[in-house]
Amino acid sequence: MLMKNLKAIPKIIAGDNSTICEILNPLKEDLNIGYSLAWAQVKPGEKTLPHKLKVSEVYYVLKGTGIIHINNEEKRINDSDTVYIPQDANQFIENAGEENLDFLCIVDPAWKPEIEEILEDE
Repeated sequence: MLMKNLKAIPKIIAGDNSTICEILNPLKEDLNIGYSLAWAQVKPGEKTLPHKLKVSEVYYVLKGTGIIHINNEEKRINDSDTVYIPQDANQFIENAGEENLDFLCIVDPAWKPEIEEILEDE
């Protein structure tokens, strides 16, 4: 059985400038899954850098309030919301609240650096 506690996973600053903990990635450990799972956080008043992935992604909001930008659309998001982000979509998320915006990121197939492109700031 594999079990992890988020508090024991090192936090890093991702390429999009969010704080993340990579929970599961079959490219980094022996897992029979095709996706990767990470926890991400954006502090109040901050936003991620615009970016796109060559694969699809799903965000599940754990807590906080934000605005998700996908291509030319934007939507307000809150805890318990799920957002599907299609492959090659220009995207970023901003914290629109007064507490940290925490969310899970599921990338399928699993995330690796070469599938992500940071775009010019909008």
